[in-house]
Amino acid sequence: MTDGERHDDWTNWSGLLTARPAARLAPGDIGALGDAIRTAPGPLRAVGTSHSFTPLVQNDGALVSLDRFAGLIDHDPAAMTARVGAGTKLGELARAMHAVGQAFPNMGDIDRQAFGGALATATHGSGAALGAYHTGVEALTLVDGAGKVRDFSVTKNADDLLAVCPGLGAFGMVTEVTIRNVAPYRLHRRRTSLPIRALIDDFPARMSAHRSAEFFYIPFSRMALFITSDLTDSASTPRPPDEDDAAVVLLGRVQRFTGWLPPLRRALLKRAVASAAREDYVADWLAVYPSQRNVRFNEMEYHLPIEEAPKALAEVIERLETRFPGIYFPIEVRTVAADEAWLSPFYRRPSASIAVHHTAGLDHRPYFAAMEEIFRRHGGRPHWGKMHSLTAKELAGLYPRFRDAMAVRRDLDPDNRFVSPYMARLLGVER
Repeated sequence: MTDGERHDDWTNWSGLLTARPAARLAPGDIGALGDAIRTAPGPLRAVGTSHSFTPLVQNDGALVSLDRFAGLIDHDPAAMTARVGAGTKLGELARAMHAVGQAFPNMGDIDRQAFGGALATATHGSGAALGAYHTGVEALTLVDGAGKVRDFSVTKNADDLLAVCPGLGAFGMVTEVTIRNVAPYRLHRRRTSLPIRALIDDFPARMSAHRSAEFFYIPFSRMALFITSDLTDSASTPRPPDEDDAAVVLLGRVQRFTGWLPPLRRALLKRAVASAAREDYVADWLAVYPSQRNVRFNEMEYHLPIEEAPKALAEVIERLETRFPGIYFPIEVRTVAADEAWLSPFYRRPSASIAVHHTAGLDHRPYFAAMEEIFRRHGGRPHWGKMHSLTAKELAGLYPRFRDAMAVRRDLDPDNRFVSPYMARLLGVER
């Protein structure tokens, strides 16, 4: 049918989701991709590194890898833009751009995803004035549900571009993207420990006082690791070894052996947090953002109006520590600037993101359901690639341009070639 046809089973990164697709395809060029979309067993879903926790990829039709649409295709030093293949992994793209004098304004803490997948799900880093990856998109090319090549740009059809990116893989398969970048820069990264009460009480000021700020609350410790990154002209210094995975393993051991005695657990955790806080270095941007994530977990993340975040976080912590003594994975808190993309969780709303995690292989459902109730009550919008229970009915009430985006989707995919059962529930498509 097309280059690279296989029938292997599929699983996502955490191991929770599996599928046995009728075909797995890896088209080598845009013509072969169009042929696949027209003729492969449907529905079709694009697959990258399978790092999403929602069933965006899970499907018994065809899974289409865009790995062969990868690399830095071209760049414009004067305009500070780059044209890149959507299948390029984030870390590889960062290195390629740095080599030609360009940089992402911001990155998330995982750089293994395909760039197209990061755009599709509104993946982001942290910074009150910094947007998600999709806010840098100047133009993109996709192949629609009829196998036709479509081009979108800020100068030609800006409204449609805002509809299709982020697009959840529902509007077409994105092959290449032109992104607006900045000149390479160095960051001074510091990590300190702070009482969680201080962060909650002074949330807006602390999170906006640095170019990038985020924190991880350690359950049952009453302490958080506060991480800041600021621009600097200072020379690079050695980055300490990445020990985040080891720290998570340690938290699990503390929970197992001292969970029965809360005062001892809290004392040991405070000592561990203080030890883990010792970090202060300068490095180029692409050496600061990424972290290792080898301990498998499942994750839920909601994006809340920034003014609601302190109250919601206090409720999350209280509920976790009252009802879920076995939880030890940290709670991650970040901020993201507002944007104009129709399906962006940050649409016209400066946001704070709160993410909760649970060990892969264990039943996450009671914990996540309890957290989701709080997130929803405070007006949260879910991260598209992380676990949530919402369907089109609820989403239409959270996204003012949701129905407009769905009208664009119907024009690009009238036969629902990209609509799996999960996507039908998510987008309100009758199949």
